[in-house]
Amino acid sequence: MLTAFIQAAMRHATYEIIEDDATFFGHIPELQGVWGHAATLEACREGLQSALEDWITFSLANNLPIPPIDGIELHSTRAA
Repeated sequence: MLTAFIQAAMRHATYEIIEDDATFFGHIPELQGVWGHAATLEACREGLQSALEDWITFSLANNLPIPPIDGIELHSTRAA
């Protein structure tokens, strides 16, 4: 389920070129604070996925809500 969530979230990612320095910025609109920035699009995607994984880990560890993506839900199993 975790892999499916990550793959679904990455399909929602949007990317843009920052004209000032010709770098790439990517984010996942549904997940506040999940973004990546790099010199190439591929490096931006990799950074974005790493940020997503860290965000999920932090959210689960702190029992924070994670919005569903494409009907896939993640929940912490830890008691509140």
